[in-house]
Amino acid sequence: MPARTSTVETSPVKTSAAETGPRKASPGKSNIIAARFERAFDADIRSRFFRGLDFAGPEGDPGWFGPGSAVWYVHSHLPTLILGLVGAAYIEGLDPSISWMAYDHSRIPERVDGIPTGNVDPEGAAVRLGHSLSFFIGTAYGSTPTAERLARTVRAMHHTIKGTRPDGLAYDADDPEWLRWNYATVVWGLATAHERYHRRPLRDIDRYYREFVRVGEALGGTDLPATKAEVAECLESYLPRLAVTPIKAFATGPNLRDSKAKPWEPGSAFMDWAARDMLPKWAQKLCLYQPPNPIALRARRATLWTVLNGLHDATGPIREYREAEARVAGGVSAPVAASTAPTAPDPVLTREEVEATA
Repeated sequence: MPARTSTVETSPVKTSAAETGPRKASPGKSNIIAARFERAFDADIRSRFFRGLDFAGPEGDPGWFGPGSAVWYVHSHLPTLILGLVGAAYIEGLDPSISWMAYDHSRIPERVDGIPTGNVDPEGAAVRLGHSLSFFIGTAYGSTPTAERLARTVRAMHHTIKGTRPDGLAYDADDPEWLRWNYATVVWGLATAHERYHRRPLRDIDRYYREFVRVGEALGGTDLPATKAEVAECLESYLPRLAVTPIKAFATGPNLRDSKAKPWEPGSAFMDWAARDMLPKWAQKLCLYQPPNPIALRARRATLWTVLNGLHDATGPIREYREAEARVAGGVSAPVAASTAPTAPDPVLTREEVEATA
């Protein structure tokens, strides 16, 4: 893999005041790429999943993390953020309960007359990715009310996800043990992709792990791991209950070779490889991952490193980051809140009611 130029300790990528609004295309190749990306992101993600989210105001509101935070820095690199979510989704699904939660309750499985066919619904997968991006960008850079709204919506959705697996075991998305596993997989995925593929990864990655606990607490998690070592230990402790279900097996490896997704998109064979390549050794054994020979492995990682950083170099941080930076350019009006944990029970809503507020 290409040598990294350096590591950083604190502040996010700096942008000038002129960059706080949408980018202007210019004859340069990088600006053409940036303009195309901005249009695609706006059409496919922002216009559909960022509605009602406030990044530009109120002035001085630091949100949940504020300028100079590790979360602002890590999430400002959108390509590695997306890869991290792909990796998190992969390891998360090694829990059979989560596989069945997705199969029974999400739009990812294709359905005909309400019955899953066993195929992946591309639109459903796109919706899942769009909602994930709006959540992790919104909680990082949005105003405090925006972050709180997103957390309430996700908690409300979790309250509706309950059922029984084919083997008779019940599942419940409000189960504290499930919340802890889900949290650990997400923070592991985002931090691991950042460390491996960001051009200038944080030197103190535990800063990110400590800060990100706020997101897990906002979703109702308790006793959450707060360092890289604690997260690794937490993930491995769940090994006795993990398995590669038929659902997981169908959406990985050889079954993706004919995927119509582009190589760098979720759902492609290459991104499936990238996710499994990031897994801890015990998880790689569980899913029968066999790395290519060392030369091919190095070439694949180098190719992905180049693509991810080349895209980020061309586009820079997305508009939401730049709007948040402008929001606090004159300083913050109050310190970052001490806790994001919910202070009162959520109202009971049906799935239809939750989706109407999303």
